[in-house]
Amino acid sequence: MGHITVQQELLKNAEHEPELETKVGILAIHLEMYDEAEELFKSCGRYDWVNKVYQSRGQWEKALEVAEKKDRIHLRDTFYNYANFLEREGEINAAIKFFEKSGTHHFEVPRMLFEDQRALEAYVQKSKDNEIHRWWAQYLESIDEMETALHYYKTAEDYLSLVRLYCYCNNLEKAAEIANETGNRAACFHLGRQFENQDNIKEAIHFFTQARAFTNAIRICKENNMEEQLMNLAMMAGPEEKADVAQYFQQQGQMQNAISLYHKSGNLEYAIELAFQEGEYDLLQKIATELPPDADPQLLQRCAEFFIQRGKFDTAVNLYIMAKKYEEALNLCVENNVTINEELAEKFTLDKNDTDKKLRNYILEKIGESCMIQENYHLAAKKFTQAGDKIKAMKALLKSGDTERIIFFANVSRQRDIYVMAANYLQTLDWRNGGDIIKHIITFYTKGKALDLLASFYEAYAQDEIDEYQNYEKALEALTEAYKSLSKAPGSANSEKLENMKMKIETVKKFVDIRQLYESNPEDAVKQCRDLLHLENVDAAVRKGDIYGFLIEHFCSHENYKVAYSILEQMQNTMPDVNLPYFIKVDNLKAIYKALDLKPNVQSNFMDTKKSDDLSDNEEIEEEYQSVENRF
Repeated sequence: MGHITVQQELLKNAEHEPELETKVGILAIHLEMYDEAEELFKSCGRYDWVNKVYQSRGQWEKALEVAEKKDRIHLRDTFYNYANFLEREGEINAAIKFFEKSGTHHFEVPRMLFEDQRALEAYVQKSKDNEIHRWWAQYLESIDEMETALHYYKTAEDYLSLVRLYCYCNNLEKAAEIANETGNRAACFHLGRQFENQDNIKEAIHFFTQARAFTNAIRICKENNMEEQLMNLAMMAGPEEKADVAQYFQQQGQMQNAISLYHKSGNLEYAIELAFQEGEYDLLQKIATELPPDADPQLLQRCAEFFIQRGKFDTAVNLYIMAKKYEEALNLCVENNVTINEELAEKFTLDKNDTDKKLRNYILEKIGESCMIQENYHLAAKKFTQAGDKIKAMKALLKSGDTERIIFFANVSRQRDIYVMAANYLQTLDWRNGGDIIKHIITFYTKGKALDLLASFYEAYAQDEIDEYQNYEKALEALTEAYKSLSKAPGSANSEKLENMKMKIETVKKFVDIRQLYESNPEDAVKQCRDLLHLENVDAAVRKGDIYGFLIEHFCSHENYKVAYSILEQMQNTMPDVNLPYFIKVDNLKAIYKALDLKPNVQSNFMDTKKSDDLSDNEEIEEEYQSVENRF
């Protein structure tokens, strides 16, 4: 090729290009092989070089098309280069259009039209661009056409320049009107400086305040001893200005203002110290509650003691906690009945990872004990649980009487003692009508391995079935379960209980068998029933009233009222205080007395007793039987 300079330029242009095709394409451009260069650039997707090729050859339509479709990153550059080309060609209107598209019209169009003032003015008037109007206003101001300049500053919304120019023209009234209407901070600041230079202090402070130039406004107030306005300004200003004004008031001996501003500036500790020194206790009370947790512990304790003297115990408790004086805080709660709510309790609860475990648990237990004193049992249970003492937590829940939580806590705790405590509590409730309470009692005693207590519950259940429903079948099932549980329970003292329970089961079973036998062999059932009455201690298992009632029912059904009455008399002799309608149907009693033409004595007066009516309602009894059908 023989041209060293061309080689050097080629190497410089192609050196940093990654694609081989691009490097070869640049070489082709220098060899004026434009078509080949274009194909090479397209093959590797380098449309920026394709754009350059078209521009270099004056193919602007193709260059613009490539820029819009394939090379948008260089679109504005392409518009700008084309605008310069059009300017050189003398196509001014077209050039303006592309300068605008390139975003360079703010300075390129005025430059291009500067020699043709009419064209430039026409362009400005036609334009809605604030930057163009501002440039034109500045130009008019430079040639001393103030009225027109003001007009264009206004259309450009350049309020600082408007105010500046009105001030220059000594029209401060108009400048102030614009500043007040727009609230432009730069314009207000400029106007404030103007009024300050003219010693118009009031207006200067006003406009510095509007501009939020509080430092200037505060300086003027200090210089002119305007202390009331100075306080208002300081309250609107930032922390540094507040602290500066606080220092000024301190030097002037106005301690209330100084303390308030030190407080507002964030310098709480110094504000409190100053309040103590000056005896400003009302301010102290307000400021001390905002002390941060990392404040000086001695200062926190001093403030806490101050509040204790004035009976503000809840505030003192919070300050003691911030000072890490937890025991003092707890003692204060207990001695002065400060309510420990959820929020306060959380403040007492130390972080697991940042504190000694023993100290944390000790504080939690103390909180729990305080909550117990205040009868806040749920919160006490929570704190005891966090301290790891689940037994105390359960005791707190038992005090609360919240059955649902007690059952839940017993299930999640999985401790034998807690299972037993929960079961013991559930037994104190109306467990027969309490939904799944019976199931929970049995489950908890079983999981707690308290088999002797489980046996006692089964025995109580059996007795309840007998007393309330005369359901000896259910009672027999319960007694059988009680025997099984007691036989598995450890301890030699259970042998006598087991023997007694076995005898009880046998007696109940005899009575159940008699009632079942009655359906097929009434006479034999009646005979066995009479024999059952003569068993020793039969009342320990089967109520004699139920046996007598069974016999009377039989003879009444056969209309043998004399025998029925003799059994009735025997029953009354054996059981002097018996309530007859409790064991014998009212209809049968009426039939006996009517058949024998007898009048009931006082003890057997059943005519108006509500109890007799209740007991005579067999349907109601059957419904009650059904309600416990599936409990065992």
